[in-house]
Amino acid sequence: MDLGVEGNDQWWFNLRTLTVEKGPGDANAERMGPYASEGEAQTALERARERTEAWDADD
Repeated sequence: MDLGVEGNDQWWFNLRTLTVEKGPGDANAERMGPYASEGEAQTALERARERTEAWDADD
């Protein structure tokens, strides 16, 4: 994945503020990503929940 210059072109979902942000922001420990588009970042939490539910169902 091409992160651009220092990841400035990438999108993140901020777990602290529950918002989408582009480029540098909070520490990566507080963010999900990077994502190539704003739309992907907006659905990050939902996709993570769906994956967790699927993994739990497999157990």
